[in-house]
Amino acid sequence: MFSKIGIVGLGLIGGSLAKAFRNRTSVKTIVAYNRHEDVLIEAKKQCIIDEYATEITNIFSNCDIIFICTPVQNIIEYAVKLIPFVSKNCIISDVGSTKWELYQKMKQYTDKFMYIGGHPMTGSERFRYNASKEHLFENAYYIITPDETIPKQTIHDFSELIRSIGAIVVTLSPKEHDYVVASISHVPHIIASALVHNVKNLDTPNQYMHLLAAGGFKDITRIASSSPDMWKGICMENKEQILNVLCCFENVIQNIRQNISEEQYQSVYDYFDEARIYRDSFCSITPKSFVKRYEITVDVIDRPGSIAIIAVLFSSHGINIKNMSIVNNREQQQGALYFAFDTEEDRQKSIALLREMNYDVFVKD
Repeated sequence: MFSKIGIVGLGLIGGSLAKAFRNRTSVKTIVAYNRHEDVLIEAKKQCIIDEYATEITNIFSNCDIIFICTPVQNIIEYAVKLIPFVSKNCIISDVGSTKWELYQKMKQYTDKFMYIGGHPMTGSERFRYNASKEHLFENAYYIITPDETIPKQTIHDFSELIRSIGAIVVTLSPKEHDYVVASISHVPHIIASALVHNVKNLDTPNQYMHLLAAGGFKDITRIASSSPDMWKGICMENKEQILNVLCCFENVIQNIRQNISEEQYQSVYDYFDEARIYRDSFCSITPKSFVKRYEITVDVIDRPGSIAIIAVLFSSHGINIKNMSIVNNREQQQGALYFAFDTEEDRQKSIALLREMNYDVFVKD
């Protein structure tokens, strides 16, 4: 389907795409650009890429797709640099986490290439090539925001390529994408950094807060270790939506502050309880709207090896687990372990095997 792929920016996402395309697809040629040649040399040594350059050159000629994996503010710059080397049938994509402003800028080049915006909802606070991995996109949402001029067959082919590396494709409009990610990604990053600033500013002379800031605090502020260059660009590119969401967040904080100040304890309880219920609903991790999963829950005793026994049982019978989790909130649930499979055949095989071993199995529809 696609023979030659180009990657601009061989960091965490670009490197992971290259590794996934090399090891999981039939793509024949992968070429890459990066500012730092040592990264390119390493990727070539690992046979992940076939050719590289530290400038945008004709190595990108005849590419079917080029992924621009740079900070948001640099994407349009590289798209323009690629124009002399690409055909109008070449797909230019990106992995930036803002889309509307970029979409507006890309519209002037619709006669030069085909633009399909992309945003893989995965990554880590580490952002260099040495953190990249082939399986980074497995079972992760990969949002695409195709231009309305792109043929449906091209969108389908592009989506199939993304699915081939294990991702779950979700199609949104550019504006809808920016509103959604401002709420679930961009503002949470701002808040994580705000919490770190708050502790830094409030710490005692002996720095006891710094010493004791482990466990939960480190967990909820982990993303504050992400690239400041990347997040500066995101804040500028998605300014409107981020400011809207921050206003909503300010209202939430003001309300809980007022309820605590006025000793409205039922309201304080409701604040935490409603958040708990909504947060626990995220445990339904099957993306029902986008891909069919076949689910079960299993009643097990909490003791060492319980999960391993079931995992080995499935593996030895060729059953692939697509999702697995511990069911923490079981008020309306049966079973302590959740499993999801790709096919009804795998689900039925798993049920039969587990019941043979006297497990109580419950089917989720």
